[in-house]
Formats: sequence, structure tokens, C-alpha cells
Amino acid sequence: MTTPFGRALCAMITPFTTSGALDLDGAQRLAAHLVAQGCDGLVLSGTTGESPTTTDAEKSALIAAVREAVADRASIVAGVGTPDTRHTVDLAREAEKAGADGLLVVAPYYSRPPQDAIEAHFREIADASELPLMLYDIPNRTGVRVEAETILRLSAHPMIVAVKDCSYDFLAAQKVLARTDLAYYAGCDEHNLALYAVGGAGYVSTVSNVIPARLRAVLDAFDAGDTTRAARLQQQATPLIEAIMSAGLPGTVTTKALLTALDLPAGPVRAPLRPAGPATADALLALHADLTRT
Repeated sequence: MTTPFGRALCAMITPFTTSGALDLDGAQRLAAHLVAQGCDGLVLSGTTGESPTTTDAEKSALIAAVREAVADRASIVAGVGTPDTRHTVDLAREAEKAGADGLLVVAPYYSRPPQDAIEAHFREIADASELPLMLYDIPNRTGVRVEAETILRLSAHPMIVAVKDCSYDFLAAQKVLARTDLAYYAGCDEHNLALYAVGGAGYVSTVSNVIPARLRAVLDAFDAGDTTRAARLQQQATPLIEAIMSAGLPGTVTTKALLTALDLPAGPVRAPLRPAGPATADALLALHADLTRT
């Protein structure tokens, strides 16, 4: 197992002020909190980080601010994926200048390119900077798969080192794990332990924004050989995972609602997303309280 960016990575939300501006102070405080609670990597400007609604300048400023806050205590992986190869290359180079340790690159969305074009897209970005690259396969958002055979070919590129897997294709993940040295990270929190148990590197977790220590404990228990405890900890977190990720609202919306209820930096979401209502926030807070008592 290789872990180029650590094992316990949080797909960090992007804090905004009440007026909707980028909250760099809040980002620094949240990043420091997450690292203190067990995260050894932070993924910025991913899906959870509302990357479609932040500007290029905001993305770079966020990397620089979080780098200052965490120093070398955690890796920083910058989400730079767009549907435009040239734009993605530009973002990759800016992320390198701002202090990122790696790049998260989602499959180009909306235009639905064929596999040879997806492969060429990733190769061009991997060649554009000195930062290692994590492929991001999330077809329910992009409209396209990064097929296992494509990932196998890309694994030969020296700068392509990892995959964030949100494909829900567990067989494909195991096929690639068996045939490459790529670090596979669960991108869906319900798969954190399952993928780790078959050789995954860890997770890139949305839910880790609100229970970082609890999710880290799942991996720690498994590494210690206490698989029963690892399974129990994963199962105990399942109601909150479901409420955040599968209750009809985007994970960014539910996560920010719970972070606000916990008095941690979050702020509003940017349109077209809309905030969760009070009933949703109260239900999330109750589930979080139940979990922390176990």
C-alpha cells in the first residue's frame, strides 16, 4: 500500500463569510482543527469545496492560507479539474505556485469525451507541473466514467499516483489495485473501511469535516489488527454518513449546516446551492451528539 498524501484526507469545505466572500481566516482555523483531530491531508476546492463557484484567484488564495495554517503537518491536494484542459493546466500550475503538494483532477464533465480523450486530458495535466496527480472518478456528477482500462494505462505515468474513487464500482477498483501501485482512496464515506480492507490507501472524506477523529479511528483500529472494532466504528458512523451524503441534499449543504451548528467555520453555500433548513440542521446535530456518546 502506498499513501502519497497520507491516509485520512478531508475533502474540506470552503468557508465563506456571511456576505458570501471567501473566509481565509475561517479556512485556516478549520484546517488547523481538522489536522489536530487526525487528518493527515486536506483536499481543497473539490466537490465539497464548491469549486464550480470559486474563482481561480480564490482557489490560489485558499491554498496559500491553508499552507500557512498547517505548514508541513498535513499534505494539501488542490482540486483543479475543469471541463477545459487548458484551464485545468493553468490551475495546476497556479496550485503548484501557491504551495499545494498534489492535484485532484476530475474527469472532464459535461462534454462527455470518449476514453481516449479523457486519457489525453489527464496526461496533459500530469505533464504540466511537478506535482503528483490524483485521478477523480465520479461519474454521477461528470457524466463519464474513467474506465478501469484507462486508469491502468495512466498508471504508467510517473506523476499519476492515486485515484479518488466515487464510481461505486468495487470490482473495477479491485482490478486496478491488483495490477498497479496506485494509491486508491475511497471517495464515498460508506466505502472507507471496505476499500481500505482490500488494499486501499485511505479516504478522501466529506464527513471528515465533522467527525475527523472518529473516521481516523476506523483506519487506526484496522491497522492495529482489531478488525472487529474497525467495523463497529464504521457502523456507528453510518447514520451520520447517510444523513450527510444520502438524504437528498448535497454533502456540501449538510456539512456546512452541521459545522455551523458545531460553531466551526463554514458560512453559507454559494448559489445555486441553498442552505439546509433548521429541521435538517437540528437532525444532523442530534445524530452527531448520538455518535459522540458511543
